[in-house]
Amino acid sequence: MNTHKTAKFHSVFFALLLSLGCANAAAETRIAVLDFELKDLTLAPRIPAEIERTATVKPLLENELKNSGYTIVSIPQDAQLSTTSGTGYLFDHHDVAAQLASKYGADYVIVGRLHKPSFLFVYLMAHLIDVSNDKLIGDYISEVKGGEKKLTLKGVESLAVKINDTLSATTQ
Repeated sequence: MNTHKTAKFHSVFFALLLSLGCANAAAETRIAVLDFELKDLTLAPRIPAEIERTATVKPLLENELKNSGYTIVSIPQDAQLSTTSGTGYLFDHHDVAAQLASKYGADYVIVGRLHKPSFLFVYLMAHLIDVSNDKLIGDYISEVKGGEKKLTLKGVESLAVKINDTLSATTQ
């Protein structure tokens, strides 16, 4: 092989090894996703459609993260409810969320909120917390305009990309 082909082969081979290493690191990373909370500021708060949409965010996000190679840690809903002191508590108290996730063997925990300031759009908000030190390492917002399921999925996909980018930078 000539020098150019050898260099190209080595760079492709190195890239392949690096991607396998990153995939392996993701598979070893254990993430807990807590139930997303609805914070509805509209004049008709907590309508059934918004409660239903909020309930879909966690499983959609877990699926996206699982497809990215992460191990999903399940935390029972009753454990989450018994740990919180009210709506927004775990979102604002990273140390308490981290302690909860630590009990179930998670490396990271995601605490989320579906924030609805208007009938026209919502914000999917998520905090990524490093369980080992109780620190917030990611604060994400994805805007979703409209109530269609496919739009909510797009917002969740956007969150997953942001989370993955943070974790990829953290685990390298």
